[in-house]
Amino acid sequence: MTGSTTGGLLDAGDVDPTRLRRAMSRFASGVTVVTTAVDGPDGPEAHGMTANAFLSVSLSPPLVLVSVAAGARSHRRIADTGRYGVSVLRAEQQALSRHFAGVEAAPEQVRFDWRDGLPLIDGALVQLACTVRASHPAGDHVLHVASVDRLWADDGAPLLLYNGRPRTLRPAPEERPAPGTTGLSQ
Repeated sequence: MTGSTTGGLLDAGDVDPTRLRRAMSRFASGVTVVTTAVDGPDGPEAHGMTANAFLSVSLSPPLVLVSVAAGARSHRRIADTGRYGVSVLRAEQQALSRHFAGVEAAPEQVRFDWRDGLPLIDGALVQLACTVRASHPAGDHVLHVASVDRLWADDGAPLLLYNGRPRTLRPAPEERPAPGTTGLSQ
């Protein structure tokens, strides 16, 4: 391994952040909304952000990780509450991803399922209720590793991000419904 280290991280040297972001956009990823509940004057209020820097860390024990910008409100709120929810979005939930990314307001489409004290996106493919076990500073982000306390999952096509644009998967031929059927389980 070459390069110097600073605080345990490799020195990026001459890697331009804009060029790195463009290169990393070539890695297709699912799109999630990471949420937490904060105390408001009338009870818990939902706060969320779109994230594609999310991954499964361990199956036993069940652990996941989300990477959040150190200066983001979401980081502070997750650090304060010690909990977060993850909603894996469906292909048709693109407007929600844009809303929680702060790109395009769509408050009329935001509906939460409040589960285990956390706001989770209604109709998402997967919903996870998580408790933070460790937080690690990493450059300009913080990695929040959490145990999965509860989960809910459904079938469907996921919303993906590739090259900065939303994408979907086409079902494989063996997964497509037969002609004249709805494809719904009986």
